[in-house]
Amino acid sequence: MILTGCVAFARHVGPTRVEAELLPQCWEQINHKYPERRLLVAEACGALAPYLPKEIRSSLVLSMLQQMLTEDKADMVREAVVKSLGIIMGYIDDSDKYAQGFELMLLSLGDPSERVVNAVHQVFIPAFAAWTTELGTLHTALIPSLLARIEKLLTQGEHGLDEHKLHVFLSALQSLIPPLFAVVLQNAPFTSRAKPHEDIPSIEVTRFPRPASPLQDMAIIIGSRELLSSLLLLYDHQLEHEGTTGWESLLWVVNQLLPQLIDIVGRINVTSSTCVHEFSRFFWRFCRTFGKIFTNTKVKPQFQEILRLSEENVDASAGNGILTKATVPIYATGVLTCYNQEEDRKLLVGFLEDVMTTLSLSHAPLDSLKASFVELGANPVYHELLLTVLWYGVVHTSALVRCTAARMFELLVKGVNETLVAQRVVPALITLSSDPEISVRIATIPAFGTIMETVTQKELLERVKMQLASFLEDPQYQDQHSLHMEIIRTFGRVGPNAEPRFRDDFVLPHLHKLALANNSQTVESKRIDIAIHLFEAYSALSCCFISEEVMVNHFLPGLRCLHADMEQLSPEHEVILGSMIKECEIKVENRGISDAQGSISIASSLVGEDAKTKFLSKMGQLTTSGAMLANVFQRKK
Repeated sequence: MILTGCVAFARHVGPTRVEAELLPQCWEQINHKYPERRLLVAEACGALAPYLPKEIRSSLVLSMLQQMLTEDKADMVREAVVKSLGIIMGYIDDSDKYAQGFELMLLSLGDPSERVVNAVHQVFIPAFAAWTTELGTLHTALIPSLLARIEKLLTQGEHGLDEHKLHVFLSALQSLIPPLFAVVLQNAPFTSRAKPHEDIPSIEVTRFPRPASPLQDMAIIIGSRELLSSLLLLYDHQLEHEGTTGWESLLWVVNQLLPQLIDIVGRINVTSSTCVHEFSRFFWRFCRTFGKIFTNTKVKPQFQEILRLSEENVDASAGNGILTKATVPIYATGVLTCYNQEEDRKLLVGFLEDVMTTLSLSHAPLDSLKASFVELGANPVYHELLLTVLWYGVVHTSALVRCTAARMFELLVKGVNETLVAQRVVPALITLSSDPEISVRIATIPAFGTIMETVTQKELLERVKMQLASFLEDPQYQDQHSLHMEIIRTFGRVGPNAEPRFRDDFVLPHLHKLALANNSQTVESKRIDIAIHLFEAYSALSCCFISEEVMVNHFLPGLRCLHADMEQLSPEHEVILGSMIKECEIKVENRGISDAQGSISIASSLVGEDAKTKFLSKMGQLTTSGAMLANVFQRKK
């Protein structure tokens, strides 16, 4: 109501009196103790913008808003400031204010409040983009400035990338995709021929990604849905039949923006799922906005040129390991998933199969393939497709490729529904577990372990348990050091989360057997390897509730076997094991008094703290003296 009155007054009296009579009132309230008053000031700066002298708009009012954005503690006030800044940008005609506007955009994007950041994307960036489009600097200054900041971030972040800042810059770049496409359409060879007609087919609902706000809607930016429809028809025809000669804005996108983006993508850390996801989302929106013909004729060829599937492209020592970089998952998940017709899916399957084969045969790291599976696996739509890719690996003639396929199943198990696990995953793993090559059989163990950790179907669990039992009990595996290491590692990882019965009846008895067998291992390097892995597995399992019977028959005997190894091999580990054994023995002795339920927690004496946290923190102190380590499991007085 107050704001409506102020606007009515401003419209009636003109700019001079608004400056002389209303603005001082706003200035006096800028630091008022009540946030509602400051909110009124922030909103008034935008609402009164059309009625102020232009010099005041771009100086005093802009300064007031900048001060409030920087200093005000209330989220709702800063949100209103950002929206008013968007309105101000629509009225400023002083090109010298571009630099200040850019800094205000970055400042507001870095705001800790989500509602403020949302307002930036919904109002401020579209308004700022519209102004830079008028100035002709959207693609010559604004977008290059953001790219330069991303480049600088990557250069500085060799020892740890600031992922939050990367998100800030990339999200701004993403919000600029619609206005950039509008610049391309409005500066095309065909622009003057575009006429809204009633008989022009309407735009498909899925043609553009859902806009973050009405101001990012392509039809709003262009002027009308009919004009946009006309421009799109001419755009597709031009790309398909007449080419891009003389089309400067599009040529900038193809020859400068795309190569720079692809170069940036090759420099981000492939193991950072956050970065991979953000860039994938960016490329998906970029390709969907610029359309299928553009994606197929301009984007895919540039990626394919640098992702040539050859052994040279995985030779990291030659500085050309592009197939091991984030370029692979971002191309697979950001570009190849944009369109979902049969030929698009075939291209994605073929690409992933080729990457899996090339990386495997070159003994290269699998991080880029894993990142692709993680990103695609988050969407159930792609589970069948990924299983098709893996089956290609299961039946491949090379043991290296079959080995990779076995390892990749572990990533899929957690996200895939149990029906697919039963019908597609377990049969494939059973096939690989009888492979002629022992390395392939060993590679299936982590996936089998993950199934035991995540699946609930008893029949399925029994099949997996039988397969793991064959690895442990078949005489042909008796001396397979690598297999035993993988099983112990897997038991330590999945044991704490697996079904208690599986842990008590299967995991702990077999760890006991492995610990006993290790006592008679004559090769010291193998003995210490197994002992260290057993130590880590028992450490993880020690925080579980274990029945007295299993404690007496398997857990304690296994610990004692391990203790015997560590006495000779690692005195520091031996001290901790001694404390663990002593504590377990005390608990068993006090069983009748302290535990009527028949189960016991090894770590329950760590009163007042989360047992696992305290236990593991003590484990990390292996470098301290033996006297201190002996106190790790002492009873509290």
